[in-house]
Amino acid sequence: MLMLDISPFFPITDPTLIFLLMLCIILSAPIIMGRLRIPHIVGMILAGIIIGPNGFNLLARDSSFELFGKVGLYYIMLLAGLEMNMSNFRKNKIRTSTHGVLAFAIPMAIGLVVNIYLLKFGLLSSVLLASLYASHTLIAYPIVLRYGISEQRSVTIAVGATAITDTLTLIVLAIVSGMFKGEVNTLFWILLAIKISVVFFVIIYFFPRIARYFFRRYEDGITQFIFVLGMTFLGAWLMELIGMEGLLGAFVTGLVINRYVPNVSPLMTHLEFVGNALFIPYFLIGVGMLVNVRILFGGIDTLTVAFIMITVALASKWIASLATQKLFGMSGTERELIFGLSNAQAGATLAAVLVGYNLFLPDGQRLLNDDVLNGTIILILVTCILSSVTTERASKQIVLATKNVALEDDDGGDDEQILIPVARRNTAVELAQLGIFMRNKKLNRGLIGVYVVIDTADSTYNHKQGEEILGEMEKIARTANVGIITQNRISTNVSSGIKHAFMEYRASEIIMGVRDDGGSLRSTWGSVAQNLYAEISRQIIIVRCLQPINTVRRIQVAVPSRAQFESGFYRWLERLSRLSENLECRIRFHGRSDTLDLIRDFIRHRHPYARVEYASMEHWNELPRLANTIAPDHLFVVVTARKGTVSYKSALERLPDEISKYFRGKNIMIIYPDQCGESVSTMTYTVPQHQENRSAYEAVRDWWAKLKSKRQAH
Repeated sequence: MLMLDISPFFPITDPTLIFLLMLCIILSAPIIMGRLRIPHIVGMILAGIIIGPNGFNLLARDSSFELFGKVGLYYIMLLAGLEMNMSNFRKNKIRTSTHGVLAFAIPMAIGLVVNIYLLKFGLLSSVLLASLYASHTLIAYPIVLRYGISEQRSVTIAVGATAITDTLTLIVLAIVSGMFKGEVNTLFWILLAIKISVVFFVIIYFFPRIARYFFRRYEDGITQFIFVLGMTFLGAWLMELIGMEGLLGAFVTGLVINRYVPNVSPLMTHLEFVGNALFIPYFLIGVGMLVNVRILFGGIDTLTVAFIMITVALASKWIASLATQKLFGMSGTERELIFGLSNAQAGATLAAVLVGYNLFLPDGQRLLNDDVLNGTIILILVTCILSSVTTERASKQIVLATKNVALEDDDGGDDEQILIPVARRNTAVELAQLGIFMRNKKLNRGLIGVYVVIDTADSTYNHKQGEEILGEMEKIARTANVGIITQNRISTNVSSGIKHAFMEYRASEIIMGVRDDGGSLRSTWGSVAQNLYAEISRQIIIVRCLQPINTVRRIQVAVPSRAQFESGFYRWLERLSRLSENLECRIRFHGRSDTLDLIRDFIRHRHPYARVEYASMEHWNELPRLANTIAPDHLFVVVTARKGTVSYKSALERLPDEISKYFRGKNIMIIYPDQCGESVSTMTYTVPQHQENRSAYEAVRDWWAKLKSKRQAH
């Protein structure tokens, strides 16, 4: 029987077929693994084993896999840095540092003893191999992103600890390499400290300033995307320049530009999409192509070394996770998630073993022999699979555990429906982004964009212009995975069109812009805004933002006395708290002590990781004094009130003139609080420590409601 020999056709070398096969794997692996209820990441690694040179040899692990694999690894570290909640990180810095040190010290100590007394390696080989156990890679981090729990403290601890352990591991790697070459002396230590300090200083000091400059001047999504990637690879290259791994530079770059790429922004969506769709799968498949299944049958020595390495790596990481749990009173699920994220070996592990494998002892033997190299490949396979399975299981448990709490939080009672009327292209994008940053992600309700066309002879032209402006809003919202409804509405006047749209969609609040033509704000405020807050009793936010909202460094809020007695008190407070958290910026409230006490309690219970400051402001005539504290990259928020309400004062009549005089060239937000409904029931929030204030509030609120009803009756 004639057999057809197809071996000459493999491995595939045609670039088109290579990319086609990779796309088929990236497409089919999650589908197949999903049916088998196996984490998608495992499917990518197994696919790499099957198609690789040690499997069916369909593809060779050529330079393209090395290139895309390195990009994928950097991408994982970049996303880990960008997704990290820096406020959460600061709150948990002791936990993070502790776990990072434990996750490095425990594997090093256990590994050193095992390597010397069980595997019979020399001191340098034992130290290098022990550092291999200590390092880990965030292979399973995409699972955390998929479940939307990246802000959990256990995730923050594991991600932050990764930077610590990998930094210490790479330093050990540099030291061992230097000692082996006979270069370790006083000058070596001085140069190593100087190089590391200089690179960290450059990334931490200069990168945020470069990012702020760039994002202020260029708002195109593609340009910003390329800029972030460029900064990532610059940081990675700087680390490689001093002899450390580039993955550390990518992670630190993600941390320092974190606040300029909000998690709910279109740019973050672009970054996650490209990484998860292409680069990260390429990296995972490339890791699988390194695995040689034949090693399992190659000899007892390799299997023995691999078994010992796997046991030490997993046991030491589990002990470190257990110690962190016990020290800080965390739950078993949190321990499991920390362990799942911190036990995968890949990037830094490969770097360590390859350095040792390529160093030769005086007798001609390698510092780390073939058994260690093969054992490392098996270690990578086992730990990556176990990490994925453990992280998937722990993530599901956390999501289920927090689901009921989230439903009881503020999801069910909030009637949020944000209406954004627009008139100009240059403000439409900023207003859409502001609405995205203020919306409740848990409710996942869309925005409403409205452009009012005045019924005149130019209505056809204005209608076309409105479609283009609303199209820009749709693009921003869709890119951020936020739903949006747009309406090009014909009306006799703008305020009437907005009012009817507000009632038609049953909106809860309005966010609108005000033009900045250099004149008096009283004139630019216009009759539209005045008519709206006079006729609509719901919350209205008027914004003049002179720079991209994601570059705002601080929010300063002026709160009038008795603002806590308004029914919309907690609504605007919730919106500003969300804005501050999404922008990763500080927020300072200026007001009287009784009002600040309620604000402090609300934020402590609802937004514990917000970076909040409080400053006393006893009289409203202190408003001009605040102008000296408002920098160009600050957002100054004034909470005002309508005539006849509890917190209204005659000084508010001077507000437009004072803002025009003292706050020229500054970013301004004016908030007219909700006068309809009850904020406490709407937000489903109680302040346990201030029941007396709650009672006073309810008494004044009820009295005011009765008085208004009597006036309306007369």
